[in-house]
Amino acid sequence: MTQPTTQLLERPGGTISYDDNGVDGPLVIAAPGMGDTRHVYRHIRDRMTAAGIRFVTMDMRGMGESSTGWAQLDPSAVSSDYLALIEKLGVERAVLVGNSLSCGSAVIAATDAPDRVAGLVLIGPFVRDVPMKWWQKAAFTALLTPPWGRAAWIGYYRKALYPGTPPDDHAEYVAGLSANLKEPGRFTDFRAISTSSHAESGRRLDQVLQPVTVVMGTADPDFPDPVGEANHLGAVMGAEVVLSEGSGHYPQAQDPRRVADAIVELVRTAGIESRDGET
Repeated sequence: MTQPTTQLLERPGGTISYDDNGVDGPLVIAAPGMGDTRHVYRHIRDRMTAAGIRFVTMDMRGMGESSTGWAQLDPSAVSSDYLALIEKLGVERAVLVGNSLSCGSAVIAATDAPDRVAGLVLIGPFVRDVPMKWWQKAAFTALLTPPWGRAAWIGYYRKALYPGTPPDDHAEYVAGLSANLKEPGRFTDFRAISTSSHAESGRRLDQVLQPVTVVMGTADPDFPDPVGEANHLGAVMGAEVVLSEGSGHYPQAQDPRRVADAIVELVRTAGIESRDGET
């Protein structure tokens, strides 16, 4: 797997880290979920390059190599980072890929700037406030409370969110996430991100006019009924639904071929152009 060089996007209040495969093709920008980094897409990066897609992955505020201490960490703030990156990269339109929490940001960006967002791929999407029982909310809050919060999250990420067969480099990758969250300010930002509401993106689901693909692992433990949630979003958004049998919250790492194929097909449906103006 190739490992592109980190680049930085200057934003009011900090910097966003990203990488760019440099392909002269349609632009796809992908962001990870909370507590994760852009490298969660490592297993599909080379597939995007082979498909002739300019694949750019960005870290969320406070995570990866982005700066910490942001005044705003909510989905609307991250949606503005998506749009700022499209602007910096000098293209008219891009397909946005979200995973988990960043899917809400992709929905907001698509409705704020429909002329700049050509389509969406939503992986394990939290795009609405799914009802939870009081004890579930309390348990999640307790899980992330210092001093055990970081270790508890990493344990949950390692075991629960990757049911079935994890990627071959899973242990190494999770160790890297743990080290990242030990850096000053990162776990504080992570805890703030974890309390974000999905209400705003939830209100906008039926306003998304671009083509949408929802990718869901059938064993995703973050949803009481992952297949039901995927089908609900498919109906509300008129989206294509792609199910990854047996995958958890990160099918791009557990089932990369299926996810890469879904992105490539969405790019074709969206009909966006390369930097040379060729579809």
